Amino acid sequence: MNVKILWDNKKSEKLLNKIKICLSELWLTDFIKVNKINDNKLKKDLAIKKEPALIIEEESIDFQDVIFEWIIPEDDELKSMFISIIWWESSAWCSPDACASWCSSC
Repeated sequence: MNVKILWDNKKSEKLLNKIKICLSELWLTDFIKVNKINDNKLKKDLAIKKEPALIIEEESIDFQDVIFEWIIPEDDELKSMFISIIWWESSAWCSPDACASWCSSC
């Protein structure tokens, strides 16, 4: 999974740093990659009007969407979002034989 920060101002830098810290605290830096971008075509395609914008991209299912635009979410909100995304992705392959010990869905 990729997280893209539409990059155009100081608020974008603040969001990028918050995301990196949250991912590190959740031990997700190996699973979720964070990049800053400045892509006018993507901005237009996703109808982004103000930066910063946090975009989630999942290449395996050809999915890309704007999650936050023009705000800097609180750390708890970011962490909750990442945990939800990881749980959703893991439930697709979850089985009693492959399930992690912390998973409650099996």
